[in-house]
Amino acid sequence: MKKILLTLFLSLTIYGQTIKDISNIVGIRENQLIGHGLVVGLAGTGDKSQFTMQSLQNLLRNSYIKIPASSIKSKNIATVMVTAVLPAFARQGDKLKLKISSIGDAKSIDGGLLLLTQLKGVDGKVYALAQGTIMANDKIKTSGYIYEGAMVENELEYSLKDEKFITLSLLQQDAKIASLCEEKINDKFGKNIAVAYDTRTIEIAKPDNMSIIRFISEVQNIKIESMMKKKVIIDPVKEIIIAGADITINPVTISRKNFTIRIKKSNLDDKGWADPATNIGVDIGDDVNIGQKAVEVNVDNALVNTKQQPTVSDLMRAMKTMKVNITEIIETIKMLDRLGAINADVEMVR
Repeated sequence: MKKILLTLFLSLTIYGQTIKDISNIVGIRENQLIGHGLVVGLAGTGDKSQFTMQSLQNLLRNSYIKIPASSIKSKNIATVMVTAVLPAFARQGDKLKLKISSIGDAKSIDGGLLLLTQLKGVDGKVYALAQGTIMANDKIKTSGYIYEGAMVENELEYSLKDEKFITLSLLQQDAKIASLCEEKINDKFGKNIAVAYDTRTIEIAKPDNMSIIRFISEVQNIKIESMMKKKVIIDPVKEIIIAGADITINPVTISRKNFTIRIKKSNLDDKGWADPATNIGVDIGDDVNIGQKAVEVNVDNALVNTKQQPTVSDLMRAMKTMKVNITEIIETIKMLDRLGAINADVEMVR
C-alpha cells in the first residue's frame, strides 16, 4: 500500500451545542436490570459446575421431575448472567437488548437457548422476562447478545404530567456553563424561571401556559456555546467505534506507516470558501480528492459535508474509503486523543 496523504481543513468558526447535548434531566434516566439463567442446546461446549447442575435440578423439579444433581453429566448446558438496560418511560411489551455472559467454565454459549429468566432491578422487583437464542461475540464465545430478547413486564412509576419544575444536571461541573445556561433559558422565555443552584444543577420553573413536554423540548434545544466534551467509545475486541456526528478535531498532523493525516486551519473568504493561495486541493490515492472548499471532502465523487469543521465521523469515513483497516483507525483515534486533538473523551471498552 503506497503512502497516502489525507488533509482536512478546519475553519475558524466556533460552533455551539444545545443544552440537551451537555445535560441530563434529573429523574429521567435508564435503569440496570440483572438476572441469572440457564442456557441449553450447546454442542458440548457448556460447563459442569456444581452451580449449573443445581440450576438444572431446580428447573426439572419445577416440572415435577426429581433427579440428583450428581447424576447430571451433560456438557450441553451453561449458567449465565443476563443484563439489560431499562430505558426511561419503558412500557409493558417493549423489547430490550440482552447481554449474556457465562459464569462457569463453558467454552462457548454461541447458538444456545436462554431459558425464561427474570430480570430484576436493584429494588428486587422483576421488570422484564428474557428468553431467546444467543449470538456470541466473534472473539469471545463465552459472552454474547440477544437482540430484543427481553420483554418489559412491569413499568417504573414516574410521570412528568403534573411536574411544575425540571432540574438539569450538567454532564460536567462548570460554573461558567451553569451560569450561561441560566442566562440563556431566562432570555428564551423572557422571565427569570431558571436558577443555577451550584456548578452542575439548574432548576427551571415551567410556565403555566405550556405543557411539560413542549417545555422540555424548548429548553433542550436552546443553543449554547460550550467546550464540554462528549465521548468516543471504542471496543477493540469487537472492532467497533461509536462517535457522534459533531465531535470535532483540532489542527494536528499524524504520520503513520501507510498514510499521513493533516488537519489544519485555513483562511476563508466571505462566502465560506478557502483562499486558493493557502488552501490547495490535495489528491489522496487514486480516488479521494479534497477540493478548494474548506467545508467539503470529495470522496470518490460522493460529497461528505464536514459542517465547516472536520469531525471524527468525517475522518472515519475518509479512512474507510482509503481502505485503512479498523485496527489502524482505532490506533489513529487513540493517538489523536493523546495529542488532545479530539474535542471528546475517548473511552475504551474493556
